Amino acid sequence: MKKLAILISDAGTGTNLQAIIDAVKTKKLKAEIKLVVSSSKDAYGLKRAEKNKILTIVVDKKNDLKKIFKDNKIDLIILAGWKLIVPQSLIDVFKNKILNLHPGLIPDKMDDIVLNPDKTNGLWNRGKLTDIAIKNFLDKNATYAGSTVHFLSDEFDFGTILNRCFEKVLPNDTVESLYGRLKKKENKIYVEALIKLCN
Repeated sequence: MKKLAILISDAGTGTNLQAIIDAVKTKKLKAEIKLVVSSSKDAYGLKRAEKNKILTIVVDKKNDLKKIFKDNKIDLIILAGWKLIVPQSLIDVFKNKILNLHPGLIPDKMDDIVLNPDKTNGLWNRGKLTDIAIKNFLDKNATYAGSTVHFLSDEFDFGTILNRCFEKVLPNDTVESLYGRLKKKENKIYVEALIKLCN
């Protein structure tokens, strides 16, 4: 059974974490959440983890994440709102073992594009995070927003693609309304990607 470490911050409410916890509890996902690591003691996800009796660790830049993960025999590292830069040394040691969710449509190849369901070009949103990425879908008049689950790579927002989702942009959408709908699909595709890797 694969051991997971889920990395969170105070940026969100921990819905991806909760989706993974629920999938483990219902045995849809055959894995163990060994620990939840946060860059902030104020992260709401810590409450979700503690409620489910999962070990939590709050770290800062001085902590040796590599040692924490090795000591806990972690197989997969899941970024779920993590805001700190993931050091290259960690990517090197855990190659194809660090998953990230990006609010954009990352192509399979660096110089390629993803087509939306209506055959328009999907937006990668490279380098844009959370609300800024969602705002970019609206600013560019995209017909669809989307998110991608991928392995973290040397190029950070580019690695082997594990799953994608699309959400139609509605005429009166705001960042909040669009992201609210997209979030539900993100929770689902993250769990689906983990099921493929763990079951």
